[in-house]
Amino acid sequence: MPAKHKSTASSDSPMIETYVHRGKGYNPFLIRDGWQVAQLNYMPEQRASAIHKVDRHLATDEVFILSKGKSVLIAAKESANGLRFKTVRMKPGVTYNIPRMMWHNIAMLRGDQVMIVEKSNTHLGDFEYRPLGAEEERDLQAKIKRSMRINGSSRKDSRNPHESIAK
Repeated sequence: MPAKHKSTASSDSPMIETYVHRGKGYNPFLIRDGWQVAQLNYMPEQRASAIHKVDRHLATDEVFILSKGKSVLIAAKESANGLRFKTVRMKPGVTYNIPRMMWHNIAMLRGDQVMIVEKSNTHLGDFEYRPLGAEEERDLQAKIKRSMRINGSSRKDSRNPHESIAK
């Protein structure tokens, strides 16, 4: 379902535009020269038990802002033994950045809403997917469950909110 667009001015160039996405899933509703804003609403494919792959963008960072709910942001880095995961239970109003080329996904609960900011038209082709192996899925599920039990992020994350998985 496309976002509803409402303008608060009657001229050709409104002073304030508002956008609302009430449907399920991902909807890039504000695309401008070089950047876009999208909203991701809960859909069954984003529940923790349904995550069987990660994706990454080759040309852009991706910013996530939880507006409602208890989503868990997932980042993953290649290692000799497969993917090494980092998960954080998102806090409303906090900006989280996933750098370009970083594998990622997001585990959501019913009713969750996340705002996404990225390079324009990223959703049209600037991505690649990597399926998770059985061991990686088990490891990721355990990390998501731990993150969901934590009220916010881990102590280490709380002390240093700018810590990067790339270190």
